[in-house]
Amino acid sequence: MSESVIVLCPGQGSQAVGMGRAWVDASGAARETFEAADKILAGQLGAPLSALCFDGPAETLNRTDVSQPAIYACSIAAWRGMAELGSEPFSLKATAGLSLGEYTALHLAGALGFEEGLRLVTLRGRAMQDAAEATPGGMLALIGCDEDQANDVCEKARGDGVLVCANFNAPGQVVLSGDADAIGRAEAAAKDAGLRATPLPVAGAFHSPLMEPAADRLAEALADAPINAEALASCPVYSNVTAKPHEQDAASIRRRLAEQLTHPVRWAQGCQNMVADGLGEGTSWHEMAPGKSLMGMMKRIDRSVAVAIHDAP
Repeated sequence: MSESVIVLCPGQGSQAVGMGRAWVDASGAARETFEAADKILAGQLGAPLSALCFDGPAETLNRTDVSQPAIYACSIAAWRGMAELGSEPFSLKATAGLSLGEYTALHLAGALGFEEGLRLVTLRGRAMQDAAEATPGGMLALIGCDEDQANDVCEKARGDGVLVCANFNAPGQVVLSGDADAIGRAEAAAKDAGLRATPLPVAGAFHSPLMEPAADRLAEALADAPINAEALASCPVYSNVTAKPHEQDAASIRRRLAEQLTHPVRWAQGCQNMVADGLGEGTSWHEMAPGKSLMGMMKRIDRSVAVAIHDAP
């Protein structure tokens, strides 16, 4: 008999030096995942992907163009290691991933091949890094804030710049994204409104219109990517853009993945919808390595849902 599971896949920011090493030490399947990733990306990152994950340095691993393929490979290695070491097989009921993690989720559901996904997230990371360097920007987390309050801060601080809501991670937590000057004004406006505002250590204004050049590059790559949309009939994957399951249509999946770079990530709503859709009944919830950020968010989204973390076997 198989265990029915829902898998949550982390996004950028969850990386840490040493990630994945415990899985590689314990599981041949996890080790083979990293070995395959090293071969696919040979010469592209300045060092083998596995070495950057296990040994750093942190300043290299934290680069957008490195952290994205690193997290993707680590999450899949953890999933394959779980399957290899588990006492009974898993039945995957649904998946979702935060931003970058949506590619991992699509792979686990059978809609995207491992190599295709790895190449896409590597290109995605580079395109986002290039867009960030072309137009200085940033992101600002607002704590104790709802969507209406966040929009009000944007209206007051935007001026002639770009400033939008970028992430709805959990109730009371909204992340703004925009050009550097607008982010500075937003921090002051938020504090005037009695909100706690924390600048995030990111390279640029992700999930905002400033990522349009990256979205265009990604859309070109996605156009040639083979996607098995029929796989989603048995395992729905929830979209960051719509907070609903992806349509069983390859063109729609490609479009949503490109839109994700310039649209807000509706993570909290997507998790709420998974629960409301009854997918959590009789299932266990699991967050793949690295980190435990999604478990923390779920505690604020729905305290009745317990999420197991898998940084190590």
